[in-house]
Amino acid sequence: MVTLATWNVLHRIHAENWGEAVVDRHADEAKRIEAITARLCGYDEHVLALQEVSGDQLASLRDALPDATIVTLRYPRIPRPRRGPTALRDPAEYLVTIVRGEAKAVLAEASRDDPGKGLLAVDVRGVLVVNTHVTFGDARIAQLARLRDVACAAMGTAIVLGDFNADHGTVAAGIGDGFDVAVADAGARPTRPRIGSDKPSSIDHVAVRGGIIEAHAVLDAGGLSDHNPVVARVR
Repeated sequence: MVTLATWNVLHRIHAENWGEAVVDRHADEAKRIEAITARLCGYDEHVLALQEVSGDQLASLRDALPDATIVTLRYPRIPRPRRGPTALRDPAEYLVTIVRGEAKAVLAEASRDDPGKGLLAVDVRGVLVVNTHVTFGDARIAQLARLRDVACAAMGTAIVLGDFNADHGTVAAGIGDGFDVAVADAGARPTRPRIGSDKPSSIDHVAVRGGIIEAHAVLDAGGLSDHNPVVARVR
């Protein structure tokens, strides 16, 4: 059994560029970073898959979790502030997978058509865990196909999770047969709450091949990010 959490923690520059409400609620980025790290340290899940991690956030996580295995993908693209200077010391953006215990890096790959998205695959006790951030729009077609190929190459169970920027049906169709994409319970909070938008509001998913999703839930981010964390238990 593997327990996992996935959370887009919202890179500060993206938050500022897009005018996210998080900026107003958390004017001090260093304190927001500390709060995100504290929350993650309190999670019981064995694997934490994070998207939109800044260099400052990564440094905080490394300091707080010295005994964990932390695997990263640093994107070729560095977010550029469009509304004045950033408070970040290290504005680089990462995919980050944290494993409490041993894990082996398998593949770290930025998307060919989007240098700010990609996948990060690690072997966790014989289970392939693929952390991903998928582009919104047509570019997702090739990216989902790539995720499918990486997962299908695993000898045993493969888990693909992250921010897919698409609803459940689109992800299930794009990743293909043989995968079980977790479905939130009726009335569950959205993973990406939106007001006045026709974009899907549940876009963070857990997909499993060769295993069974025994539990799945969406947690409350407490206003620290524009996304809510998703947790799952897979057997």
